[in-house]
Amino acid sequence: MAPPLSDAVVVDVLRRVDRLTTPLVRRLGRPPELPQAEREQWWADRVSRVAAGVSAVPRLAGKLADLLPLQNTIGSAVQALVVGGVAAEHGVEDEAERVSLLAHVLLDRDLPAERVRPLLERAPGAYADDVLGDRDDRSAVRTLWRVARLLGRIDDTLDARPKGKLRHRALANLPVVGTLGGYAAEREGLRRAAAETAALLAGRATRAPAADPAQ
Repeated sequence: MAPPLSDAVVVDVLRRVDRLTTPLVRRLGRPPELPQAEREQWWADRVSRVAAGVSAVPRLAGKLADLLPLQNTIGSAVQALVVGGVAAEHGVEDEAERVSLLAHVLLDRDLPAERVRPLLERAPGAYADDVLGDRDDRSAVRTLWRVARLLGRIDDTLDARPKGKLRHRALANLPVVGTLGGYAAEREGLRRAAAETAALLAGRATRAPAADPAQ
């Protein structure tokens, strides 16, 4: 059994994921006239209709998809985008906070922002930037593919990411028609990722110390 990944490795991967997906979140931006109460749901539903299709493509191979790194990495890449979108709705601009959210939602790993922050500086042996290709590329699909390649480095930890309903995942094990099950499972997983992100942010806001009225 491989030893558990260190916090430094996880942060190094997730900070790169965040830096790739944050510009994409801005470009995808939901309609500005949408009421506040519906904005999180927009990321869970409207974006997922496109994104879940991308993440379900490996299911064309049915059960074989589980033997490849594509299913977890592509699905997790799309979920990372939704986590970033919901975080943006809550005004989260701190990189350490976003990386902490990604670690919690995608990896079920408790990695508070206070522990992330000192690890954000590039460490010796960190992954080379040229693995990601041209940073100015405007293709959403290519961006997600680059994110998936990054997440492939920690693929063993991605089984903790939000999953869809069991019946959809069972259907996803079948060749060809597995795409339908994969789509439904990934879309539900995206909704759960959005809901979990919103719940985490609401909980952190509740725990935040109240401002001193005398100040």
